[in-house]
Amino acid sequence: MSLILAAILGYLLGSVPYGLILTKAAGLGDIRSIGSGNIGATNVLRTGNKALAAATLVLDALKGLVALLIARWAWGEDAALVAGVAAMAGHAFPVWLGFKGGKGVATGAGVLLAAQWWLGLVALAVWLGVALATRISSAGALAACAVAPVAALLSGDLKLTVFAAALAGLIAWRHKANIQRLIAGTEPRFGTRKG
Repeated sequence: MSLILAAILGYLLGSVPYGLILTKAAGLGDIRSIGSGNIGATNVLRTGNKALAAATLVLDALKGLVALLIARWAWGEDAALVAGVAAMAGHAFPVWLGFKGGKGVATGAGVLLAAQWWLGLVALAVWLGVALATRISSAGALAACAVAPVAALLSGDLKLTVFAAALAGLIAWRHKANIQRLIAGTEPRFGTRKG
């Protein structure tokens, strides 16, 4: 029962679409009608409002972090990991938006930081390094996804490895179109309005 409650908690917290809420509140309309149509921080940045993009990034990360920490406090470590994955699922497939949400990168960062701070920092460092080197946000996200389960495995923690692999799989799934564009060499770089 505790795992079910943790999953419900994580999903509901993760499904709050901060990018959509903030852009509408700022009078910028529906974020889903521009750029990639995504509700995440990268697409919010395409509005030209860096402050809103930063706020979206922070809030999307916090909702994952908070979901995991509450579940850990209430039901223990296994429930915490379930809540973390559920928060990612909520962000990617929010019931309020017809199950069409974001790609989960910021929420995943928050979840990883809450699960094991060092693993979150490793993933963030890889994302930042690759994204800055390539000027392609999705390349950084996918590189971080690839590294996180490996880093968890090297730590000897099997549950953490499965958890990181589940997050990575979900993010990779949500980036299918990005992966196709990366392979084709057509993935937009920072400063463009497509993708």
